[in-house]
Amino acid sequence: MNVVSASQMKALLEQAPANPRVVATGNHVPPWALLQVIDEALPTYRLNMLNAPAGISTREGVEHESCFVGVGMRKLPTLHYTPARLSLVPTLYRTTQRPDIVAVHVSAPVGGKVSLGVEINVMVAAIEAVKENGGLLVAQVNRHMPYTYGDGEFPVDLFDAVLEADASIASEHGPAKPDDATAHIGELVSGRVGNGATLQLGIGAVPDATLPGLARRHNLGIWTEMFSDGVLVLDRAGALDEMRPIVASFAFGGQELYDWCHLNSRVIMRRTEITNDPGQIAKQPQMTSINTALQVDLLSQANASRIRARIHSGFGGQTDFIVGALHSRGGQAMLALRSWHPKANVSTIVPMLTEPTTSFQHSAVITEQGVAEVFGHSEKVQARNIIEQAAHPDVRASLWEGARGLGLA
Repeated sequence: MNVVSASQMKALLEQAPANPRVVATGNHVPPWALLQVIDEALPTYRLNMLNAPAGISTREGVEHESCFVGVGMRKLPTLHYTPARLSLVPTLYRTTQRPDIVAVHVSAPVGGKVSLGVEINVMVAAIEAVKENGGLLVAQVNRHMPYTYGDGEFPVDLFDAVLEADASIASEHGPAKPDDATAHIGELVSGRVGNGATLQLGIGAVPDATLPGLARRHNLGIWTEMFSDGVLVLDRAGALDEMRPIVASFAFGGQELYDWCHLNSRVIMRRTEITNDPGQIAKQPQMTSINTALQVDLLSQANASRIRARIHSGFGGQTDFIVGALHSRGGQAMLALRSWHPKANVSTIVPMLTEPTTSFQHSAVITEQGVAEVFGHSEKVQARNIIEQAAHPDVRASLWEGARGLGLA
């Protein structure tokens, strides 16, 4: 392993072409020390990162690219957002967004290999693309990064240079206790999950609220884009099928979760092209997808990406998993959200979206008001179910008026 100092890494990076595209590990574990060296070495560059957190460089000379916008890039005038389902992002690295430099965050070596740890995602494709293009592959090695098995394992001599850093990656904030409305949504969602189902587990209030109900199930499997601390709850409750590997593309949580992931043969981290492939998702028994949105309309179209037409996040894997789950034998794709947005003080159920659609044709729309069955029903029945079972009572009359205007009443 070619371990170098910060000054040596800087000298290597200075050999890159003018204004290079830098694809870096994103989400919750960016290689911060390495990104600082990159920022010092390159007067101008494009930073390509998924779900960039706060703290990335926003100085003059840095432009930003993403297919899923995080708080670190949101609202930046330098942002170049590329709409793409997460399963298709790797295609961009072979076509329109070829990387000149790839910067990854890896574990300490085990048996001559390092692992991308808890952030596999699109970075495997980025590594392959930069090698094909003759660009630079650099890494930040960190003993706190778990070594996970799967597609993120690479020989140490693959990297052009490695910078050592010793920094915790664990979240210091555990899941908050859900309020009454969210807890009820969690009960309704988990009540639809049967024994032996395969789960798409995410992070957030609703997934956390489903855990008490899911912990009472048996032989559950996990095939998901990401998982968090909730997986430990299910494992300790004996709800998981120990014969089925836990398959994911990235993970986020506390130190206990990362210790559990380290060298755990039950956890298999796969590249995005596998975890988010609707065909692979459809093969999972009783695939159960649980997603949320900012708004949903009477046609069961959901906006989970934009606010006042400006990009807020992106497609992510929502469409991939909804399509896959609907094609799974016994599968279902649930859209779970509160019926009333407490901060904006507006209904989340609207007659028709005025924002671009992120996903559509869900199995059911679930709020604290109840469960609105959608898939398999006529559009008029869908609209009626959403109004009467999912919408807040204060807006049902106006929604019926909107439904009549749309020919749905």
